[in-house]
Amino acid sequence: MSHILILILFLVTSACNTPFSYSLRQTRAVEKKSAISNLESKTETSTKDEKKVIPKDKEQDKNPPPAIIVKTNKVEAVVQEEILVAVNSHIITRKSFQQAFEQQNASLYRQFSGKALDEKLSEARAKTLQGLIDAFLLADKANEMGLSIPDDYVESTIEQVKKENKIASDEEFERALKANLGIGLSEYRKNQKRMMLEQQVLGREVYSKIAVTENEVRAYYEKNKDDYRLPERFRIRELVIPRGTTTEEKSKSAAILLEVEKQIVDKKSFESLVRTYSASPTKDLGGDAGWINKGMLRPSIEEVALALKVGDISSVIETARDYYFVQLVDRETSPYQPFAEVKDKLLVKVQEPKAESAIEQFMNNLRTRANIRYMIPREQLIKG
Repeated sequence: MSHILILILFLVTSACNTPFSYSLRQTRAVEKKSAISNLESKTETSTKDEKKVIPKDKEQDKNPPPAIIVKTNKVEAVVQEEILVAVNSHIITRKSFQQAFEQQNASLYRQFSGKALDEKLSEARAKTLQGLIDAFLLADKANEMGLSIPDDYVESTIEQVKKENKIASDEEFERALKANLGIGLSEYRKNQKRMMLEQQVLGREVYSKIAVTENEVRAYYEKNKDDYRLPERFRIRELVIPRGTTTEEKSKSAAILLEVEKQIVDKKSFESLVRTYSASPTKDLGGDAGWINKGMLRPSIEEVALALKVGDISSVIETARDYYFVQLVDRETSPYQPFAEVKDKLLVKVQEPKAESAIEQFMNNLRTRANIRYMIPREQLIKG
């Protein structure tokens, strides 16, 4: 289970590029073909061209490290990239491994030192490496199952994240991602999609086969109810009378104010007064402003509203622009998300302890069936 948690963390935070999907044998074949092509080209070059001398140490290097060929418009540049592990048709390079390790475990250097730090780093390297391997195994399993995530679903998830963090634009979101995770929006989008695919695989292959009763889910909800507490909120009706700017407007407003105050004293329906006298956009709703989370209304009005008893109407609240009346319609001091709204999330929470061993068994089966080849001994990679 710990490997899966590391795997998911890597998908969310890793800023490294997706590894190239070809095997070590193919990589070496491309390198060999490129070298032969270059030698043939040199023999056909005009004698006017400057001759290039191949260093002896390069001539004697019969087993160069695996290389990734990067093509440009004019030339072919050979970038030496050391491959640590081949996983089916994927590879894990030293660079991608190091990036994932550093991003996930930077805090260890601040928390530990000496022998304790060495032990923690070895554990972290093992988890990071296994997480990278498992990520490829789950991606291949998703492909085998024909699973996919629609782009619009990914976008809706991102929009929800932006909304929850009060981020207005993609540009602002990208700045936040780079500052906090070191990745851009496009990379974050890819990581989210991979994570969703993994959850689909585990959902179908593991979670769907774990039985959980309704009573277990409801018991978990009652025990952990504080985790689903909503902000304190209240509901008001409002009646707004503009003060006006000209002498005539101010005189008219003052007359309306006196009339409203008189009818409130006479116990007239506040809703009917709103429909008759209010200039607020909520006039046609009888002044109903809906549920408002505590702290979201103008302080001078919110303080008065929360000092009322349900059903009471305030005295006039004078602002720079308006005369303001509020009626407290309802108030929830300790609201919770309804059970029905969070039931699916609760189901996962209850399944998790039961699923831990099942997930590990499922992953072990994937590892056994996979073609995993270490180019450098695993013990050496973990030791660092």
